[in-house]
Amino acid sequence: MKQLLSLLIFTLFISSCNEQVKTPSVYDYSVSDINGLEFDFSTLKGKKIIIVNTASNCKFAQQLGEFEKLFAKYKNKGLEIVAFPSNDFDNLEPGTNEQIKNYCFEEYDVSYWLMSKSQVTGKDRIPIYKYLTRKNLNGLIDSEVAWNFQKYLINEEGHLVKIIAPAVSPLDSSIVNWVRR
Repeated sequence: MKQLLSLLIFTLFISSCNEQVKTPSVYDYSVSDINGLEFDFSTLKGKKIIIVNTASNCKFAQQLGEFEKLFAKYKNKGLEIVAFPSNDFDNLEPGTNEQIKNYCFEEYDVSYWLMSKSQVTGKDRIPIYKYLTRKNLNGLIDSEVAWNFQKYLINEEGHLVKIIAPAVSPLDSSIVNWVRR
């Protein structure tokens, strides 16, 4: 009987060691949108998501409009874009949430998700950006946000699959082809 009990305990131990560890996904995170309301990423389950940090006064600010063109073309095919205004680089997003919202709507007529102004770098970065930049959380790669308009591509299962450099247009074939797949 003692041997049978030992065998059972050993079998359970081996079985638990072989279970896959669940990698967190973006669906585990909530943030505040530009209006101060809670936004739960789990509402985007089953969709491809591009997460991007933005800045109105950046030389890449025209990408706000390029993202709108991409979103208009592919939103009905399961694309979501989630933009995080941030003042982390050279004070290029000094405005309030209200000023940022007005700028994005007036200049680029954005209809994709716009979140509250957030810190995306450093020790005080918001949790979703900790997920995006830490391999132990995202399961893919350690990275740092290099500049405004760095793009994080998230698959339909909510996992990070690719990081795109800030200077690359949202309309670049590397992004469009990923969206179309």
